[in-house]
Amino acid sequence: MKSKISNEKFSILLADDGSDHARAAVSLLADLKLPRQTHIHVIRVFSPLQAAEHVNIEAAIEKTCEALTQKGLASDSEMLLGYPAEKIIEYSDQNHPDLIVIGARGLRSTLGILLGGVTQQVVEYACCPVLIVRAPYNGLSNILVATDGSQSSLNAMKYLGNFPFPAGCTMNVIHVLPPPPIPSYVVEPMFVEPAFADPWTVTEEEVNRRKKEEEDGNALLETCRDWLGRQGMKAGVVLKRGDAATEIISQATAENSSLIVTGSRGLSQFRSWLMGSVSRKLVHYSNCSVLVVRS
Repeated sequence: MKSKISNEKFSILLADDGSDHARAAVSLLADLKLPRQTHIHVIRVFSPLQAAEHVNIEAAIEKTCEALTQKGLASDSEMLLGYPAEKIIEYSDQNHPDLIVIGARGLRSTLGILLGGVTQQVVEYACCPVLIVRAPYNGLSNILVATDGSQSSLNAMKYLGNFPFPAGCTMNVIHVLPPPPIPSYVVEPMFVEPAFADPWTVTEEEVNRRKKEEEDGNALLETCRDWLGRQGMKAGVVLKRGDAATEIISQATAENSSLIVTGSRGLSQFRSWLMGSVSRKLVHYSNCSVLVVRS
């Protein structure tokens, strides 16, 4: 796979919390074909309750910068007092990095999704793409790109054209069709002879509708494959039907994907908490790293 990036300036914000996931992020960054002028700004946010650990935290962030230097990456560091999500988002708003890289805590409970966490808040409110790295990291090899034809997913495709993937990566693009409708039952008035029609019978209209969805889905996938091909990236295509997040994660597991790429619809806080989103589910439930591309 070829990247279009050569010597352009590329700025990265690395949020370091000293976790295994953050260390995995350093290894992932080292594998990317970053341009020479790439600069990585490492921040470590600590709360007032951690103020007494200032010296240890400073030593830890210096160790992260040393690891980046050993891998040939230029970086500097900054310690910030406050709340992690707030400070990371504030930095992105002020400095507009090309990418935020943050380790995943791997929350998997429903409670974690409802309450959110640092990673989810950054994904929802940062003004640039966010790469969530999940440990253990074993290299970038199989990449799964999710598309639904929306402007958000088209933005993700455009971003991929400039992303510095390492040589030798394979890529598949997946589109998930909506699940079949659940049969509806009509309650007949009393004393009316009940109808015995099979509620699961698929009507001709439904067959035609599904056929049209499949044709449109395949056309979308071919468009994405052609566009990526023009950017020098060869990709396969996968068409599924069902719950989008479930099918994407299932496909990523089957392919042993090391990265899922998805767009973000950028729903408001209130609506997204009620409705949920595919990107949120991917961040929380996938077993690999996730790149969420925001406009």
